[in-house]
Amino acid sequence: MIPTPEHLDSHDPRFARLVHPMAPLTRLATGFTWTEGPVWFGDHQCLLFSDIPSQRLLRWSARDGITTFRERTGFNNGNTRDNQGRLVSCRHGSRDLVRTEPDGRVRVLASHYAGGRLNSPNDVVVSRDGAIWFTDPTYGLISNFEGYRADPEQPARHVFRLDPEDGSLSAVASDFVQPNGLCFSPAERLLYVAESGAPTTPRWPR
Repeated sequence: MIPTPEHLDSHDPRFARLVHPMAPLTRLATGFTWTEGPVWFGDHQCLLFSDIPSQRLLRWSARDGITTFRERTGFNNGNTRDNQGRLVSCRHGSRDLVRTEPDGRVRVLASHYAGGRLNSPNDVVVSRDGAIWFTDPTYGLISNFEGYRADPEQPARHVFRLDPEDGSLSAVASDFVQPNGLCFSPAERLLYVAESGAPTTPRWPR
């Protein structure tokens, strides 16, 4: 059995197979308000991530350390890359799903569904067929800390799929209290969605 490194607290023995016993835990940077949405750009050897309340997208690389990639991000949260390597992001404050084009322009991919504005898109993944899947809880509407306080215009907190061919948006699941992070199984036969509930309502599931 492979031992778990002493500096890590593992709750599942399978974790030990994923981490080399000599791998150190390194703190790369501090001084952020609340970070989310890390996405690695191997072709640029850099990590992009969101500092949501500060409305910044930050960039880390071994060569440059921490630099600012984008400011005034509309409370950018989750990030991923599409099959062409472009940055795809969820924005709480702007209440939309966007893509950064190679020339730096930010293109809105989705902002409304069934006649109403989205709640506050949170996390996002792209499947092999190019479809974009994202969650739409109301966290960005609850206060002005990670979005702008507002009443939701959607009757539910959906998990959405954006079709890669015609750009149509469909709600694939609508029975969540607050859908949050999501990822596919390796064969993409299962989509895992984290139900995070709400910090102000302990009775809601997590």
